[in-house]
Parts: sequence; C-alpha cells; structure tokens
Amino acid sequence: MTVTDPMKILCVDDHPLMREGIAAIVRNEPDMLLVGEASNGREAILHFREHRPDVTLMDLRLPDISGIDAMIAIRSEFPNARVVMLTTFEGDAEIQRALEAGAQGYMLKSMPRKQLVELI
Repeated sequence: MTVTDPMKILCVDDHPLMREGIAAIVRNEPDMLLVGEASNGREAILHFREHRPDVTLMDLRLPDISGIDAMIAIRSEFPNARVVMLTTFEGDAEIQRALEAGAQGYMLKSMPRKQLVELI
C-alpha cells in the first residue's frame, strides 16, 4: 500500500443491514475501499484469499463457524492479517478469546460512525 492507495476493507457480518451500513460508511471515506462482503466465516476466508484486505471487520458470531475460528484460519495462512472483531455486547467473554487469538481489536456494533472510521 502506498500513500495514495486506499485502505482495502473486507466486511463480514451475517446481518445484511449491518454489512450495508458498514459498506456505506467505508464507501464515503476517500482513503478506504470496500473490497468485499461476506455473510459467514467460510465466505470470509475465501474473500480474504481473493482480495487480501488491509483490514477485515469480522462479526464475532457467524452462522457457520465463529468469527474467531474464521480469523484463526485466515491468520494461519496470512499471519499479518489485521482483523477487528464486531460484537453487540460490551464485556463479551469471547472478545478476550479473539484478542488472544490475534484480533487487533474489537468494536461494538452500536459505535458511532466517526469512531468506526477512526478505529479502522
């Protein structure tokens, strides 16, 4: 990534409205590019391989495999992958597990747009 290249973002969430909301936010940022969207962990792994995003926003709870397991699979193949976990609940015990497994951070789904952009 050079100074002029936008940051590539992959959004993974099983709720279409959440994915669309994040996509709209990313598309409004001149220094970010949404390279893919996935609705489950297996799709996340495939999209990551295809697009090699700079940052992946990964829902903690997905319908097929957990966001943590998807992140572990991605990071086993791409150790430098940067993943930020998305969760609904503050103090979620799974967040600690995600951080220990290599997540760069987490954000609450209730976070304001401005904080999301700053976090990315």
